[in-house]
Amino acid sequence: MRHAADTEPLRTRNLYVDVAIGDWVVPSEDEEQIEYIIERTSAFVRRASFDGDRFEADALAANIDVVFLVHSFGSPPNQRRLEREHVLAFDSGALPVVLLTKADIVDDPEPTRRELAEVALGVPVLVASGLRSVGLDRIRAYAAGNRTLAFLGASGVGKSTLVNALLDDQVMDTAAVREGDQRGRHTTVAAQLLRLQGEGWLIDTPGVRAVSLWLSGDGIERAFADVFTLMDDCRFRDCKHDREPGCAVQAAIADGRLDPDRLASLERLVAEEAALEAEQERHVRRSDRRGARRPR
Repeated sequence: MRHAADTEPLRTRNLYVDVAIGDWVVPSEDEEQIEYIIERTSAFVRRASFDGDRFEADALAANIDVVFLVHSFGSPPNQRRLEREHVLAFDSGALPVVLLTKADIVDDPEPTRRELAEVALGVPVLVASGLRSVGLDRIRAYAAGNRTLAFLGASGVGKSTLVNALLDDQVMDTAAVREGDQRGRHTTVAAQLLRLQGEGWLIDTPGVRAVSLWLSGDGIERAFADVFTLMDDCRFRDCKHDREPGCAVQAAIADGRLDPDRLASLERLVAEEAALEAEQERHVRRSDRRGARRPR
């Protein structure tokens, strides 16, 4: 049995094998092919970003125990992106943790931390700085028991700097971000599995610009548990949460307990998932007529 991120990776001829960083695989005797992939305990999966693969799932990392959703003090807090990441994280089977990097560039990290915590619903929101070694012990603590951690976030949020600090080694290239929008270049071009000092593993992934949903399990319900709890108190079961009488959601918006943007975000994600399911059904029907293989 081999790990998908061994130092000398398998050079297989399985062109369509669905293997991701963190997978455990069983190779053939000549190591030319992967015989099979050990069943995953977790996987961070999004919709493939290339037009030709839009009906395929894109597994960014597998067999992860804790997924750090990395944001940066270098950009305004993005609650809508974090909501999407939470859906994917909850569906992954891993424990989500929000991580705010570059704490060295702000005088007071609390306002930004609190703004993201508003949509994190009890998920820890940590503050860190790779340059000043702030928050590293709290991150390492999640690796106790030889667990695997994964960093996921946009390019330029400081993942590589943080990895170097955690490993106490310059193993990752880093680059400056643009002054205008604080976006960075893709200095990490491929996902890597790295051994942490002491115990545990760390998966660093390239910057993820598009956070596209895949078919959800209960990720949406868990990421928006506050809204769904309000919906349970609506007068009518089929309430559209618009202008119906006795709508608990609209009442919460009216008295300031719920941000209307959060409801709008939920409605967009539900519509996006419904559209994806419809596309998948059409694609499967076309594939069945043509005798093509079904998408994973």
